[in-house]
Amino acid sequence: MRFVGPAVSRRRFTAQLLQASAAVLTARAQTATTPAGPGIRNGTLPSIAGGVMSGDVTTNSAVLWSRADRPARLWVEWSTTESFSNPRVVSGPLSGPDADYTAKLELTNLPPGERIFYRARFENPDGRGRGEPVVGQFVTAPTDSRSITFAWSGDTCGQGYGTSPDRRGMKTYAALREARPDFFIHSGDTVYADNPILESVTLADGSKWQNWVMDEKTKVAESLDEFRASFRYNLADEHVRAFNATTPILAQWDDHEVRNNWYPGQTLESDPRYREKDVNVLSARARQAFFDYQPVAPRADSRIYRVVPRGPLCDLFFIDLRSYRGPNSANRQPQLTAESAILGHSQLNWLKESLLASRATWKVICSDMPLALLVGDGKDRWEAFANGDSGIPAGRELEVADLLSFLKAQKIRNVIWLTADVHYAASHYYDPAQAKFTDFDPFWEFVSGPLHAGTFGPNSLDGTFGPVARWTARPSGSAPSGPYSLEQYFGQVHIDGRTRVATVSHHNRDGTRLWSLDLPPN
Repeated sequence: MRFVGPAVSRRRFTAQLLQASAAVLTARAQTATTPAGPGIRNGTLPSIAGGVMSGDVTTNSAVLWSRADRPARLWVEWSTTESFSNPRVVSGPLSGPDADYTAKLELTNLPPGERIFYRARFENPDGRGRGEPVVGQFVTAPTDSRSITFAWSGDTCGQGYGTSPDRRGMKTYAALREARPDFFIHSGDTVYADNPILESVTLADGSKWQNWVMDEKTKVAESLDEFRASFRYNLADEHVRAFNATTPILAQWDDHEVRNNWYPGQTLESDPRYREKDVNVLSARARQAFFDYQPVAPRADSRIYRVVPRGPLCDLFFIDLRSYRGPNSANRQPQLTAESAILGHSQLNWLKESLLASRATWKVICSDMPLALLVGDGKDRWEAFANGDSGIPAGRELEVADLLSFLKAQKIRNVIWLTADVHYAASHYYDPAQAKFTDFDPFWEFVSGPLHAGTFGPNSLDGTFGPVARWTARPSGSAPSGPYSLEQYFGQVHIDGRTRVATVSHHNRDGTRLWSLDLPPN
């Protein structure tokens, strides 16, 4: 079996990437209101704006992403050696304004369990000249039972905290890069389209968090270009670009890709920030921006929920709790209806069938919202699954009860939930002996985040499914904080190839391990 590459080589690769990224960020900071992208054209050859990314990497395929500074064709060379001996060359699509000059290319017939090095560059549409390459790498999923390690978190650039050159950028991404996960699950709120990035944020002690400012991010996103600008803004950070180039991103969305606490059919008559009042219009634009800027395979139905297999140890089930939900309400409906939905009938059936079909040891449900934490939406309305009564399942809890009973009846074991959304880290054990609804096997849910945003919590737990907070990063009554503190969080899962034990750990902004747990498989 081929060795996937020494740590020294990885560090050298990253150091070179960071050095180049720092020069780009410094130049942009000197013209602080100039966005990265088309309009900045140096010379006659196309260049890459925003770096490179890989995503949805399986045993034999991967989606590569990049963005040009003008109309140009994406070209990729890939090799299993860092020296690019005997590279394979693949021609990609022509970038253009219809996708904001982004381009994606799916590599297929890749060798499993290998570190793949790639070079991406853009070529003029007439074929006369290619720009300088940007390098990246990823590891394909193995077909054998070798150990795997991955990380997850959510929430980037929330509460007005943007990239700050004087505070050395988005530091959690640097710690994630140093952790060297095989892939990273971004559990939603990949951008904050509804949070403008202004020149500064005033902190509790009266000091200022100074932002790098970009014109299109100084108001809430309404137009397609403004939604895309939220992604462009995040890519201006050197740590984000360096991390993206070395670690596959498996992305899902939550609310802030569109607007806080949105649901289909919502109107925004009471929010004066929005000229466009129809959330269906806003969410369609946001969905297009998401697919333009995330390294996920294009889908004719623009479906975000999907399965990403990662070999015999792990399958990942990404769900979408935004697109199929009913309105936020008191969440007490006694029966499953369109009003009580959060997954929706079709997605719930898909999830059951996909979990039943999985032969992987661990089934990881990647959720953009937690199961039992109370997340409010104004007075007497609830945003997530829980409704605060700790009684028999009602409202959105009915879908959870249905799924949990199905897992028990079908003897589907080793299911864990990974989520974010609430801006702190926690580990919850769901115990039927403590629950009002008892028809399920015990399981764990792990919460992480934020990556780079305000920090809050902890939230209260609804007792319907018997959750017990075994560990929480923040004590009750903690004051809000943000990325100027260590209270930014990511989680990590390591599955041992020999024992198949899953070790889950929580880490702070600088990568320090705060808590861990070993889960033996059943």
